Amino acid sequence: MQEQIAVPEVHCNHCVQSIEGAVGPLEGVTSVRVDLDTRTVAVDYDDAVVTRADIVATIEEQGYEVPDGDQPQRLPLA
Repeated sequence: MQEQIAVPEVHCNHCVQSIEGAVGPLEGVTSVRVDLDTRTVAVDYDDAVVTRADIVATIEEQGYEVPDGDQPQRLPLA
């Protein structure tokens, strides 16, 4: 599954390293990329292994708020 998660507080390379370094190693996550321009985290993951809630919780554990109104946004398959 691919989707984007809005994380409005990301603004620098430290943010990128913090989020990618925490989400990337989660079992079931195959790729993660933080986009500073759009302030989103694009995640490709196996939803049978890890849930969106697990990913959001990991982002929030790094000190970044994920807005309650952020609904899953599935990306088109490449």
